[in-house]
Amino acid sequence: MPEESAAVREETFGPTLTIAKVPDMEDALRRANATNYGLGGAVFSRARGLELARRLRSGMTSVNGVITFAGVPSLPFGGIGESGFGRIHGPDGMREFARPKAITQQRFTSPVRTTTFTRRPSDDRQLVRMARLLYGRR
Repeated sequence: MPEESAAVREETFGPTLTIAKVPDMEDALRRANATNYGLGGAVFSRARGLELARRLRSGMTSVNGVITFAGVPSLPFGGIGESGFGRIHGPDGMREFARPKAITQQRFTSPVRTTTFTRRPSDDRQLVRMARLLYGRR
């Protein structure tokens, strides 16, 4: 199938298989990674499956199986590139439904006014003295 065909260049959202004869694995990886999409992929190999799978630009990759990653609900399911908006399943999938937020509360007044509008030049001098005492050369 020509590299510029829609089935090769676009995301098809179907069980589509394109076949191209390549001279070696490096060219196969180059072609597979030459897309803006990267939902899932599969590598079939007798000896180098894991090595090739690590180098394949996709959010999920099966080795010697079609979509075995979909059968493990604890694994994150999602892609990269233009296929990479969000994850479902596993801890990464749970994070998609969370909104991290940091909240702090001042529990006491600082002895040195460093981050207030009422800071005076004497506060700056005191801060410099404390820094020299703690971190200066001895």
